Amino acid sequence: MKGQARPPAGNRPETWREKNPVFKVRKAELGDVPALFEMINHYAGERVMLPRTLGELYENVREFTVAEENGQVVGCAALKFYSEEIAEIRSLCVAPGLSGGGIGRALTEAVLGEAKRYRLKTVFALTLAPGFFEKLGFREVARETLPMKVWRDCLQCDKYFACDEKTLVLELAPPAEQAPATRPTTSAVTA
Repeated sequence: MKGQARPPAGNRPETWREKNPVFKVRKAELGDVPALFEMINHYAGERVMLPRTLGELYENVREFTVAEENGQVVGCAALKFYSEEIAEIRSLCVAPGLSGGGIGRALTEAVLGEAKRYRLKTVFALTLAPGFFEKLGFREVARETLPMKVWRDCLQCDKYFACDEKTLVLELAPPAEQAPATRPTTSAVTA
């Protein structure tokens, strides 16, 4: 548009996708597994995510939440439980070319909501993108602060001795105590 100045980068309006998301977030289904496999292993090929086999994905499909756009899976995230108190957000990815549209954030918020419903105390992520998680309230910690069993996948990683991932943790607030229901006194009850 001639004559109109572009707003400075920090003051630009949200993208159309952020204002009008056309994707929906839902729990994964068995039919989503081939798309999960393709997307996750695309990023594994770029060495930014651990690969997953079809068998692993079918076995663990209930851990996954997906973003769907026009009937196609365009993102995913899994919530892997380690105990009644701690879980990991893993396999968080968005289809190539769709980053920056709010899909990753929506998926993360959905799995955090799930973690809260299960009354977990801590959620962590091992990531090459710490800034993304820090914007959502996570803080970086030493990997050694996590229980050893969460390192199971690390032992299979070819980067084990030269890991470049950061460990980020979010402590979830305990659910608010509900006030006890009050019963009317007999003087307040009318016949």
